[in-house]
Amino acid sequence: MAETFVVNENDFEYRFGDSGPKYLMKGPRMNYALVQFQPGQSFQAHHHNVMEENFFILEGKVDIVVDGVCHTISEGDFIHIGPGEVHYVNNPYDKVVKMVSTLAPFQEVDKIEDPNPEY
Repeated sequence: MAETFVVNENDFEYRFGDSGPKYLMKGPRMNYALVQFQPGQSFQAHHHNVMEENFFILEGKVDIVVDGVCHTISEGDFIHIGPGEVHYVNNPYDKVVKMVSTLAPFQEVDKIEDPNPEY
């Protein structure tokens, strides 16, 4: 049973127009997305009960807060976030940040928003 497929990122849109995730693949074993944030944009703090999330920075610089610890990461950096770790993305810098995100193992619903993150 063949699973190979090819897609082009231009066939997809960012969730919030010019920012957020752009999923190139959702399931069956993992999610793969390009993520972009404009200067001054951020993403709600949340955690996953089952999935782990990884970010690889393609360009720019961003703050990713994990369980209250701010990690400033930039082009070429990789960050792994385990299940249960509350994380928050913020771009307080003057340039767009673009990154790859993977989530695995795939779960249809596994995002719990955290209304009072530490930052």
